[in-house]
Amino acid sequence: MRLGGRMAAAIEVLETVERQKRPVAEVLKDWGAAHRFAGSGDRAAIGNLVYDALRQKLSHAYLMDDNGAPALVHAVLLRQWGFDSDRLIAQLRDDRFAPEPLPEAALDAFRTRDLSRAPAHVQADIPEWIEFAFEENFGDDWIAEARALNRRPPLDLRVNTLKADRGKVRKALARTSAVPTRIAANGLRIAAGEGPSRLPNITAEPAHAKGWFEIQDEGSQIVSELIFARAGEQLLDYCAGGGGKTLALSAAMDNKGQIHAWDIDKTRLAPIFERLRRAGTRNVQVHEADADLGGLIGRMDRVLVDAPCSGTGTWRRRPDTKWKLTRDALEARLEQQQEVLAAAAPYVRPGGFLIYITCSILPQENEAQVYNFCEDDGDFELVSSGEAWQELYGDDRPQPWSADMKTITLTPAATDTDGFFFAVMQRRQGG
Repeated sequence: MRLGGRMAAAIEVLETVERQKRPVAEVLKDWGAAHRFAGSGDRAAIGNLVYDALRQKLSHAYLMDDNGAPALVHAVLLRQWGFDSDRLIAQLRDDRFAPEPLPEAALDAFRTRDLSRAPAHVQADIPEWIEFAFEENFGDDWIAEARALNRRPPLDLRVNTLKADRGKVRKALARTSAVPTRIAANGLRIAAGEGPSRLPNITAEPAHAKGWFEIQDEGSQIVSELIFARAGEQLLDYCAGGGGKTLALSAAMDNKGQIHAWDIDKTRLAPIFERLRRAGTRNVQVHEADADLGGLIGRMDRVLVDAPCSGTGTWRRRPDTKWKLTRDALEARLEQQQEVLAAAAPYVRPGGFLIYITCSILPQENEAQVYNFCEDDGDFELVSSGEAWQELYGDDRPQPWSADMKTITLTPAATDTDGFFFAVMQRRQGG
């Protein structure tokens, strides 16, 4: 496909997403199934156009003075892919599959409009109603923090140390140009690329089938390392989902001790079984959603709560969810977080640790939840995650964001990872 056909396809996908309110990944998959003639390079380019358009939807629309899908796709090419308007017009002129030319007014707007004069939430490319939360969390840096969520994410891998080391996996993936992650001890990173470029199909590599690595954002790897899981301990991963952190913890414990993996949603938990088999784990026991966990109460050295959240920290990867988040949905998540913390706490033994993680960067879901929990439940007190960071990573690497170093937040701007919140609470002896 030529550029014009790719643009037309991206416009079609964006209009379908807007009209049907469906996840963008699902719409892209359906488009590919209905257009078998499109090669993998075409599908990658179309996906990049769509995701780039959604990441900067408001600023694109402001600069074009038009929020329609054709204007957004043109804005991607002009702002992000290195085209100038004359070159773009010339390239599309003889392409019969190209979309209709933009009105001259839109191109004139793009040439003359100044984004610095736009409302702050437009400059940041976030919904206006949530601006207060970003400003509350990051102060004067909030626009820079929000903009960092609009960049393409890299592809991060966690080396499974039960089967391989980082050098071995890097050699096996030499053609991908994977490099060691800057912070996580066992991570590799493949750069995001620009324009129509596509990431490698990493799960097709023999090293993946052998269980040498898992796809896992560096931020998720970091918070798994900060748990300081030790061989021989008893852990409960209370919201295990697909098992990414369970797998990382198993490797950190060198397959010694016991990890109990549970999730209330059996559909989310389903992928864990194949992943555990491939990774060669022997110390993980998966519990069904309706299992009786009563025998674990008061016995766990560490209980991990990877809480349901707004997902604001993953907006780089799932930009369509940015525009679907509502006040009501956020309020529902806040209630769920309170419920899951209260439900998980009894499993912690006296002197043990309750770890609270979200992939959100909103203070309502993060600091407010753990401070309120410790205030309401006198058995638990916060311990310094900032000190844990310093012990593990020191001063010479990117540093997380934190107001008091009791809790920490990883962000694309601060640590070049997805957004993650991390807090540890210790149960008092005799509590």
